[in-house]
Amino acid sequence: MNSVVIIGAGPAGIRAAQTLVAHGVRPVLLDEAAHGGGQIYRRQPANFKRSPVKLYGFEAGKANALHQTIDELREHLDYRPETLVWNAEDGALDTLHEGRAARLAFSRVIVATGATDRILPVPGWTLPGVYSLGAAQIALKFQGCAIGERVVLAGSGPLLYLVAYQYAKAGANVVAVLDSSPFSAQARALPCLLSQPATLAKGIYYRSWLTAHGIPVHQGASLTGINGEQRVHSLTWRNAKGNQRLECDAVAFAHGLRSETQLADLLGCEFAWNPLNRAWLPQRDSAGRSSVAEVYLAGDGAGIMGADAAEMAGERAALALLEDIGYLIPAQRGAQLEQALGRIDTFRKGLEQAFIFPENWAADAPNDVMICRCEEVRAGDIRQVVREGHWEINRVKAHCRVGMGRCQGRMCGAAAAEIIACESQRCVSDIGRLRAQAPIKPLPFGLEVES
Repeated sequence: MNSVVIIGAGPAGIRAAQTLVAHGVRPVLLDEAAHGGGQIYRRQPANFKRSPVKLYGFEAGKANALHQTIDELREHLDYRPETLVWNAEDGALDTLHEGRAARLAFSRVIVATGATDRILPVPGWTLPGVYSLGAAQIALKFQGCAIGERVVLAGSGPLLYLVAYQYAKAGANVVAVLDSSPFSAQARALPCLLSQPATLAKGIYYRSWLTAHGIPVHQGASLTGINGEQRVHSLTWRNAKGNQRLECDAVAFAHGLRSETQLADLLGCEFAWNPLNRAWLPQRDSAGRSSVAEVYLAGDGAGIMGADAAEMAGERAALALLEDIGYLIPAQRGAQLEQALGRIDTFRKGLEQAFIFPENWAADAPNDVMICRCEEVRAGDIRQVVREGHWEINRVKAHCRVGMGRCQGRMCGAAAAEIIACESQRCVSDIGRLRAQAPIKPLPFGLEVES
């Protein structure tokens, strides 16, 4: 008998599993990580001693509750940690666990694959000592260490301030925070942000705490280059006062988050351009149903809305799945979840107004900046292909190999689309999206295949 499968054991996946189990369904829960919780509530190794309050701050209660939930569920589901889903087709998922490949057939699947950093490269970003904000956070949470002795955090989005606060609170030397969004944009976003006053208050606290502890926070500050030979030794940035320079030995940067949508693509889901996320996203209804009957979408993998919304969306998608296979579901609970998600959506719009996308990044990116690390494709290579008459992103990929490497465009795709749009004088929504191809993440040679 084919299984009901959940991909991802973050906030969305865990709440989906809890909902299914509560109705007597035993799902398979697949997750790449060793322990459930997702990126935001990533669990530290068993021998680490940092308290939940030190590790998660204001979110310690939510993290503990989610961890307790998955611990209690383990006997009631088929939980498979450290399992990569690298392909999906014909009603089955291809997985990798401890070097062994296997195929898992499913009757229904909830895709809760989460998000990753949106990277807009600058010269020097491939130097040792440069991390994404998410990677810097993993080092702190999972390995109990900072990425350097003198750290600069740059980019935009709420994660910027959260990681800066977590680093400084843990005792790391945060040299500065460079926020590309101007203060005026954040002030204009207040009406929408006030729809979630508690969440807004936490963000204000992080920002105020940094200033109170002598950590410079520069707004309207664009990272322009990272300098070093064997490792980072400094960076340059620009604001209204002109070009600036900072000495440091580590940099973490990102401009918000982008949804992990490759599996939804391989499963055949229809996509549509989402201006709020500035990305192509799989289409879903208010309950989480995709355009494919047996596929449901939940959490940041279907649109960035944060951990609280992911929990709600996971439960809502599970209720929709149960209803579709014949269970009687209280309509009131579904309506409550959708109303709550609607309120969070208003706040999400405020965040996009507050942390505006740096529209001038593509025009300012020098020709020699590396865009695709896997295939060593630079901005100038992409511009040359556009000048030759190609502007659809898959055609550009075919001509210069951008997005054709190990990461399948997960790191470079968004940046490449921005450069193509700028060079061709088109809207980024007109450039198209990179088509997902298996394996969506690298696989080792010599795989053993389970019979």
